[in-house]
Amino acid sequence: MDQAEKGERYARIFRKAGVFLGKGNIARAVEILKEGEALAHSLGDARMAKLFTDEIARVTKQGN
Repeated sequence: MDQAEKGERYARIFRKAGVFLGKGNIARAVEILKEGEALAHSLGDARMAKLFTDEIARVTKQGN
């Protein structure tokens, strides 16, 4: 998978999570972000994995 394809997949995941956040479904958004984090780990992309981890923490904190 080249960089453009990875970027498209990551962007799709963030958009999908954003849709659920917009609907107030925080649990589903976190689930989607965790899928993105797992994808990044599986592709060996530590920087993106950290972005997903940080976003999960931000969303979880926001939901409380």
